[in-house]
Formats: sequence, structure tokens, C-alpha cells
Amino acid sequence: MINVNDFKNGMSIEFENEIYVVMDSQHVKPGKGAAIVKATLKNLRTGSITVHTFNSTEKVAQARIEKREMQYLYEMNGIYYFMNMETYEQLELNKSSLGEDVKFLKENLMVYITSYEGEVLGISLPDKIDYVVTATEPAVKGNTTSSAMKDATLENGLVIKVPLFIEEGESILVTTKDGKYSSRA
Repeated sequence: MINVNDFKNGMSIEFENEIYVVMDSQHVKPGKGAAIVKATLKNLRTGSITVHTFNSTEKVAQARIEKREMQYLYEMNGIYYFMNMETYEQLELNKSSLGEDVKFLKENLMVYITSYEGEVLGISLPDKIDYVVTATEPAVKGNTTSSAMKDATLENGLVIKVPLFIEEGESILVTTKDGKYSSRA
């Protein structure tokens, strides 16, 4: 058990039959009464963020979150297959458990699978992923008045905006946080 005064950012806790990550915590000593701890918590199952006020004497259980590095293999009929490269054990996940991260997956990509007591909570992608541009329009000289960006289709089917100088066959880096072009690879 952990005293709420010892909360640190990134700590995983069990509270009210849910699993949370502490995003921020503040120890507050009001003029009257006992001290309190205001904590911003992110639910690892739903992704929702809540602010909860704890009494400074409360204790909560620490959640043991396991992270395993696995390689994404392929998708078939809405089921995504991952493999542990040390034990060659395969894991099957459906699209609903992966959420929005599914659009960034490409074959042989290394990701971290987060789980709690055997329950898969989701995946953690790298900050930037290298993709090959498979289709884009050629740049037209003098076409920079409205916007200096154009659509490009990547090897995994994702369509993003890229600068005019990017051509088919080039490797680019895409940020997984917002799905935007970062730089050439």
C-alpha cells in the first residue's frame, strides 16, 4: 500500500476497482482541517482523466503494470497479431483493445504491450515511425500561395499532409502523438 502523500507522476495505482496512472498530484494544506492531496488520474482501461481529492492519511494499492516489447506481425479479419521476440509467443488483439493506435501499425514494428494481471490494456508506440510514401501528387511550381502541403499515402494506407518536396518512394518520419509529418528519414 502507498500513502497518497508519496504519489509521483507516472505511478500506477488501484483505486475503486480501476487502474490509474498518476499524471499530477498536489499536497494542499488548507487553513482549517486536515491536509489533502489533489491528484489527476488517467484510467488505463478507458483513457478518461479525472481529478480526485484524497485525505492525506489515505492509502491505495500500487498496480503492477507489465510492459513487454513485441513485434507487430500482421492483421487478419480485425485481429492483430504480435510476437514476443524472445519466447516466440504470439498474442492476438482485436481492434477495440488497440484504439486509435491501429492506424500507425506496420509490419515488423516493435511496440510495447502493457498489461495488468494478464489483462491487455493497450500498446505503446514509438514517438516517431519511419514510413515509405507510396503515392503523392507531383509538386507544381508556384503552387505555394494557399498551402505548402499536399496529401501523401503511406505504405500502411495512412494519408497525411507532407511538404511539396516529398516524392513517391521517399522515407519520412511521422509523429505518433498527432499523426503529422516530422521529417525525412
